[in-house]
Amino acid sequence: MRTNVKSRPDLLLLLSLLLVIVLHPILDHGDVRRLILGGLLFVPIVLSTIRLSQIKRRLWPLVLLLAGTSFIFAVATELRPNPAITSIKWGLVAVFFGVTVVGLFSYLRNADFVTSSHLYTAVSIYLLLGLLWFALYSAAACLSPGAILSSQRTLVDSQGELLYFSLVTLTTLGYGDIVPLYGEVRMLAALEAVTGVLYVAITVAILVSSYRRQGSP
Repeated sequence: MRTNVKSRPDLLLLLSLLLVIVLHPILDHGDVRRLILGGLLFVPIVLSTIRLSQIKRRLWPLVLLLAGTSFIFAVATELRPNPAITSIKWGLVAVFFGVTVVGLFSYLRNADFVTSSHLYTAVSIYLLLGLLWFALYSAAACLSPGAILSSQRTLVDSQGELLYFSLVTLTTLGYGDIVPLYGEVRMLAALEAVTGVLYVAITVAILVSSYRRQGSP
């Protein structure tokens, strides 16, 4: 029972990330739905902030500052849409997810034994990596609308397409229906694919090592 209570914050974080990903294409239409989607995106941000305050107190001030600043810029983009402000918002969200990944991965790496909490965290980190690059692609698309195109050479006109592109790149599926055009964005996509492969390999090694220590007398 005590183990279930301890793993609950990690499970809630994982469920919130899955909810954002699953509902993104449904809510990415119309002003009202996009407003709901923007609020939904901040659910894992809040849960990540709370979780990092529990396991990585040194990151707490930085994480809280990034979360608060991101929220302010998100409100500003709704009140006064502007490509520069929107790109700054996505840049801050990307930095927040990056700091969150570092904090959660250190918790995973220092595990003496494997629990359900560590498994939830491992999956959450993987999804957070996808959201991190999604935020970077969103910032790039705001600054340079032609940076990422569909296979028909038309502009990518929804955040859902960028999230889809990020996830298929992270998993190295690479369907080719959405293509980065500029060199900088291509390198971002290549780094995401490399990160996805390395993360899975390193995480499996960490979990197996922790499991062996747990089983040794």
